[in-house]
Amino acid sequence: MKLSYHLTLILLLSSVILGCKTSQEKNIHQKIENDTEEIFDKLVEIRRDFHQNPEIAGDESRSSKIIAEYLINLGLEVKTGIAGNGVIGILKGKKEGKIIAWRADMDALPHDFPDEVSYKSKNKGIQHGCGHDIHMAIGLGIAEVLSKNKEAINGTVYFIFQPEEETFVGAKNMVNSKLFSELHIDEIYALHVTALPVGQIIVKSNELFAYQKRVQINFNSKMTKENAEILYHQIRNETIRKKNGVNPWEIPMAFDSIVGLSNPNTTFKDYFFMEENFIIERDKDQLSLKGYTYETSKSNLPTILPKIEQIINKSKYKDQFISVLFIQENPTVLNNDLLTREATNVLNNIFGNKTVTQAHGQIPYFNDDFCYFQQKMPGVYFLLGGSNLAKGIFAMNHAPNFRVDEECIKIGVKSFSSLIFERVNK
Repeated sequence: MKLSYHLTLILLLSSVILGCKTSQEKNIHQKIENDTEEIFDKLVEIRRDFHQNPEIAGDESRSSKIIAEYLINLGLEVKTGIAGNGVIGILKGKKEGKIIAWRADMDALPHDFPDEVSYKSKNKGIQHGCGHDIHMAIGLGIAEVLSKNKEAINGTVYFIFQPEEETFVGAKNMVNSKLFSELHIDEIYALHVTALPVGQIIVKSNELFAYQKRVQINFNSKMTKENAEILYHQIRNETIRKKNGVNPWEIPMAFDSIVGLSNPNTTFKDYFFMEENFIIERDKDQLSLKGYTYETSKSNLPTILPKIEQIINKSKYKDQFISVLFIQENPTVLNNDLLTREATNVLNNIFGNKTVTQAHGQIPYFNDDFCYFQQKMPGVYFLLGGSNLAKGIFAMNHAPNFRVDEECIKIGVKSFSSLIFERVNK
């Protein structure tokens, strides 16, 4: 009887403790949401300032200064001048614990597409046409929200603001810097705003993008430009691999609700193609063809060059052929499988089962040098929707009239502040 009584008492106490813990967790995430709402207008203002004053890769000094001052005003320890204009804000909780990092990229694009907003770029020929202004605003928002809840954090959070993403050198330079080797980060996270419905978050384990490689085909001086063009299109037509009749290079279709990434049978998996655009260069000794290839399967990568060579050797231009080689082979974003599943579960448990959508397939054209961080530590890269067709907003990156519904800033800050809070306190 006495044993039974004690067991009952233990079970009751356990229920009370678990109930209190659940209540506390709900309270902190409600506070995170309230804190996000409170600073939202300020973040929109900051984002628009970044949008009006874009800086290309390597020139992000103004953005870097604004970010550093913002983080200092939050009470964070701040490191600047990392790999150029990189900034790292350090938020230390009340106790030692896990070390989590959030990364936001800073640079803009060198183009002058139409941009029908009242806060358009003041810098001729430079625009935030990829959404990095949104990324900076979200990064600052997460830093502010978590700093408001510092007393509830056990561990350390690094806020990494990275330069030179568009040129694919910023992340590599940061991870190779002396300071970065001393940080000992356990996990790292990032996002990219894109042409999904506003607020939708999607992610997938392993490769999120296709493997992009740039091919150069060399011919002797007898090869004409016209024949090189004919041969390129022949190679392109004979090597393409696709499914369901939709061309995988039609990038807006990747975000389509029917054939896009949210469909398990999406067209955007198991494909290979060569980009339509190519370059022909000639000097006195040879003519060179250069074009990008996109392959979803890592195991197929070694077959690309032999296939091209085989097609050329069967053509009437084989006597002019010299060699074929890769001249650019960037790694691709590779989400850690376990961490992706755990992060997805955290977000779905807090905000509901449909918060994060499982992506399928791989996106062509785009890539991100966040992959260099992932080579050093487990990391997850999310896609965040910024389109709102009802408002005429289509967040198709690197395209004319790229626009973003700024409500995604609020969703990004709220969601990923809660994610980082849970991960750092795990």
